[in-house]
Amino acid sequence: MNKKKLRIFFCTLLALAGLTAIASTAAGGAGSQDDPLVTLSYLTETFTGQVMDKVDGLIAARNAQLAEELGGGGAAASYTAVTLSAGQTLTGKAGCEVLLRSGGARCTASSTPGLVDATSGGVVNGGASLQRNHLYLMTDERGVASSDGAVLLVRGSFTIQ
Repeated sequence: MNKKKLRIFFCTLLALAGLTAIASTAAGGAGSQDDPLVTLSYLTETFTGQVMDKVDGLIAARNAQLAEELGGGGAAASYTAVTLSAGQTLTGKAGCEVLLRSGGARCTASSTPGLVDATSGGVVNGGASLQRNHLYLMTDERGVASSDGAVLLVRGSFTIQ
């Protein structure tokens, strides 16, 4: 009978060990803090919204940075009316656009090309006069001098001397 009691004891011990293993697996398995269960509704309702908010914030920050690098945002996006007195010179950075509305002006660039005439597709070298209502692009730091006063529309970074 000793052997029979020993077998029962070991079988009971084995059964308890099996039940303990099953219970611990069920308690710490899927859906717990260690192994969370992700549902489709969580992904579509919560997680996707959080990701999109973060992406929108990053895009807005990058757009603001690009606007700053391209000339300060809104001011560079529109034309500014500039009146030059006789003898004044407008000096623009690369990418600056100039459109002569009235008066007389000439290109002051010392190197070629002076200004790119986007209207005609040509080039205006230093000393040559600008034509009214033609759009000129500056490829580098270039200048436009007024001979008798001029009204220009300018877009981009510039200084007046």
